[in-house]
Amino acid sequence: MSEHLKAHKEGTLYFCTLTVVGWADVFTRARNAQVILESLAFCQGNKGLELFAYCLMPSHLHLIARVQLGRLSDVLRDFKSFTAKRLLDLIANEPGESRKEWLMRLFREAAQGTKQNQDLMFWQKSMYPIEITHPAMYDQKVGYIHNNPVNEGLVTLPEHYAWSSAHPESPLKVFDHDAHS
Repeated sequence: MSEHLKAHKEGTLYFCTLTVVGWADVFTRARNAQVILESLAFCQGNKGLELFAYCLMPSHLHLIARVQLGRLSDVLRDFKSFTAKRLLDLIANEPGESRKEWLMRLFREAAQGTKQNQDLMFWQKSMYPIEITHPAMYDQKVGYIHNNPVNEGLVTLPEHYAWSSAHPESPLKVFDHDAHS
């Protein structure tokens, strides 16, 4: 991945989107969404990940995050690697997964011609990080993240979407809205 597509500045806030190949809606299954939430919590507790906003949509994850020491790109690379392995295994071995054959074919086809993913590819390569440079930009990105489920017709209010920092009982710790500066 080229340097301009990496979140490499320590202590800097980034807006990032991690997307499943083919925009496959794997996070409509609660067990798959739980893998993402647990892995984010692990990164918070063990890798210095600080979340300011997030929303796990059916096919992608939006977040505003930073790490104080190291590179956010490195933390998210490890996150993507771990969750890809875990989710691919879960999908392949879940007897009740009605879309197993289609999903596994999609993941195999996505891996063709890539050096890093020899057999299966779960996540698209880039997360297209955008550095948050001022408070108005931060507010705009938080609004975008929290309103994504509303705009997609999944809920009528942002706080009704369970897998979002807008939800009052968000399972993940998020830093105060005003702590971004």
